[in-house]
Amino acid sequence: MPIKSTRITSFPPVGNKKAQFLILGSMPGEMSLAANQYYAHPRNAFWPIMGVIAGAHPTLPYAQRLKVLTGSGIMMWEALQSCVRLGSLDTAIRDEVPNDFNSFLAAHTRITHIFFNGAKAEQSFRKHVLPTLEYTELILEKLPSTSPAHAGMSLVDKLEKWQDAFERAGFKTKLPEKSPL
Repeated sequence: MPIKSTRITSFPPVGNKKAQFLILGSMPGEMSLAANQYYAHPRNAFWPIMGVIAGAHPTLPYAQRLKVLTGSGIMMWEALQSCVRLGSLDTAIRDEVPNDFNSFLAAHTRITHIFFNGAKAEQSFRKHVLPTLEYTELILEKLPSTSPAHAGMSLVDKLEKWQDAFERAGFKTKLPEKSPL
């Protein structure tokens, strides 16, 4: 008997009204959903990268990482509110339902940049959200996925791309100089 895919739901956004930067994933993976934490897979590069960029180091307890990240003007959310998926791979995502970005952006008026954590987040946003988006003065940029499934790029190369994007956006990196992991 084949294994049936199930509908899964993403997390609520994490951040505050002062945020200027929004990082969008596609949908949390199985480990993240089980832990009820963004980017919970131990090999996901998100928290090591955010440790360098914003001081939200993976060694900090999760609640403290969120506090540091959101205190620096960064929010996190997902492009999709729900989807059908077996496993954690973005390529397995089907029957996508986007999050309500018009309401979200109306409530978070300081956001100027949306950074996509990988191609699927960008693809879903452009397909489902952008055609109906009422807010057009946003800078959208796809960054390399931090997922361990995106093994074609080293952690140091991913960090460099993420740092460069945040610096171009005017974000003041917490560390005084670029630092390889």
